[in-house]
Amino acid sequence: MYCYVLRSFKIKGNKLIHITRASFSIYHCTHSPVSGSLWQPLTHRTHQPAASHRCMSSRRLPSAFPIIDGAFQPAHRHVYEANLRNSLICQQKYLEHKEKVMKGGGENAIARHTQRNRKVLVRDRLRMLLDDEDYLELSPFAGLGLPYGDIPAAGCLTGIGKINGLWCMFSANDATVKGGTAYPITVKKQLRAQVVAMQNRLPFVYLVDSGGAFLPLQSEIFPDKNHGGRTFYNEAVMSAMKIPQVSVVCGSCTAGGAYVPTMSEEAVIVHRIGTIFLGGPPLVKAATGEEVSPEDLGGARLHSEVSGCVDHFAIAENEAYEYTRNIISTLNYELPEEDDTQVEEPLYSTNDLMGLAPRCYNHSMDVRLIVSRLTDGSRFQEFKARYGTTILTGFARIEGHQIGVVANNGELTYEASLKGSHFVQLCDQRDIPLIFLQNTAPEPAHTLSQAKAESNTNRLKAQGSMMSAVACASVPKITVVIGGCHGGDSYAMCGRAFDPNFLFLWPNARVSILAPGHSDAFVQTEEEIIQINEMLEEESSAFFSTGRLWDDGVILPQDTRKVLSKCLKIIKQQEYQLSREKIRTPFLRL
Repeated sequence: MYCYVLRSFKIKGNKLIHITRASFSIYHCTHSPVSGSLWQPLTHRTHQPAASHRCMSSRRLPSAFPIIDGAFQPAHRHVYEANLRNSLICQQKYLEHKEKVMKGGGENAIARHTQRNRKVLVRDRLRMLLDDEDYLELSPFAGLGLPYGDIPAAGCLTGIGKINGLWCMFSANDATVKGGTAYPITVKKQLRAQVVAMQNRLPFVYLVDSGGAFLPLQSEIFPDKNHGGRTFYNEAVMSAMKIPQVSVVCGSCTAGGAYVPTMSEEAVIVHRIGTIFLGGPPLVKAATGEEVSPEDLGGARLHSEVSGCVDHFAIAENEAYEYTRNIISTLNYELPEEDDTQVEEPLYSTNDLMGLAPRCYNHSMDVRLIVSRLTDGSRFQEFKARYGTTILTGFARIEGHQIGVVANNGELTYEASLKGSHFVQLCDQRDIPLIFLQNTAPEPAHTLSQAKAESNTNRLKAQGSMMSAVACASVPKITVVIGGCHGGDSYAMCGRAFDPNFLFLWPNARVSILAPGHSDAFVQTEEEIIQINEMLEEESSAFFSTGRLWDDGVILPQDTRKVLSKCLKIIKQQEYQLSREKIRTPFLRL
């Protein structure tokens, strides 16, 4: 008996099943299920929540994937060594950026924050809040190299860590950076954290210590759709989605920052250092001539005893994070028991990935060498191995999580695009997350003859088909740019515009419409060629990209397997939230 799925309907034999979130109805067809058929209600049944089946034990199908050959060919040794030299230079730049970010706003700002203001540093706050330091920090280098100066970590830390065993998104202002002032990149980073939380249904914890917007750049912070106000819109939408949100007021919440705790479901405030007000004491004095202390205007006692804006009063910061951990423990999740099954490590060292990260497109090696160093036991079940060989598709596992892999292994040709489209739809049909390893061609294919024009037309249509498949696939998608991210090919490989759950860059990656050195056919004069190539060289760098938050962070090649595993665990957690199907109105405070 065949079953055809049509969005919210299923036709099964001569029965039409109408599915809604809370219930489903079965209609009976008096004759053949074609146009003109008469459908009548047969039964109406209550749809049982998926949670009622979670207590049943489950067992994954055993893997019979073959081992992929990851051995180097002697002829490729010189390419590997050139890539390795470039990767070591990129790694050094990565470590320099990391050191700069770890210093926050500098020694003077740190001393003022800890001694005069008696506050805890942002990373120490996270140590008190999270179970451990093994969290996934997102876009740590955002804010570096911007036209208005360096804003280390964009003035706030965002990432995903465990609180009482539950993966939670966090956003923590770093008041040592420009006094906690919000710059355009700060807003962009906070909004991205909210989007990730919504995509993956992650509880959100805000550690608020903000001085409000940086007024000289207000035109880039306030007026537009994806500016500051979107933060509060997202808070309301997340509450309607039943995504829990908790705020800890561990510093100043001035102006727009005051809405973050008041729109959260529960809020904690720290005595003497936590304040909430739209306008601070200086503004009150300027407007009325009255002098008032921050504590009297909007301190912890006022908001916990009089206004009711917060729910928990903490004497010290460590108590505030203990309150927060207790709040998270009240959330309605049923986490599975820890799986003690031994995970197969790759047969080849992940350190080899440093030499497999291409310094340029011409130094790309067979992408199977990379896959063999990422997957469990270096096992990989290839799909359509003999067709469209410039793209690699197939099934594998990373720390036990089944995935579909789509990896560039040359130009995205007509055949490769059709193959990629087929495989993406197959994974979507089977609810298997997709991992894209992106290394696209440095420039569009040239049209030098009528035959080439016809070939490029076919390629264009096939790439459009693959883009549609990627855009419409409802399964989680994670993209890692291992080389080039150029032109339209990058869209078909789930670039930033195609909304992957996570997107990471290797330090050697290049992100631009054209790769440096490939602009000759698109500009007229020698001077223009030099000027464009210099611009592309600077603006295509992975660090230029991540500074502007075009990705979720730069990761070292040897850390890729660990990062992918963490992302897959994070994505899977939403299955353990109970009763999430029920629709409710947004949570509104007093």
